[in-house]
Amino acid sequence: MSEKLNHEEFVKKAIVSLRKEGYKGIHTVYSGFNQAFKKYFTGDNPVDITNKLAEEGKIVVRPVKGGVMLYLPEDAPAMAGRGEDALKKMGLD
Repeated sequence: MSEKLNHEEFVKKAIVSLRKEGYKGIHTVYSGFNQAFKKYFTGDNPVDITNKLAEEGKIVVRPVKGGVMLYLPEDAPAMAGRGEDALKKMGLD
């Protein structure tokens, strides 16, 4: 390895490299991302870093069973409208 990647570069590279065919994001636990992150950035917490990058709009974090999914912003599934759809189905819109 030549020059070490920064957090943002590492996370974005991981999303692109670790996602399975047909998927746009990666599961932080099942993909091995968390372990790889901890090994590459000794002492840094992947949860804190990914949450910070999400707050900055550089990645998208979505909670799922067993952890979270990480997406590049342009690949993230839409979340807007879910509450409205639920209310409509309940007849409460």
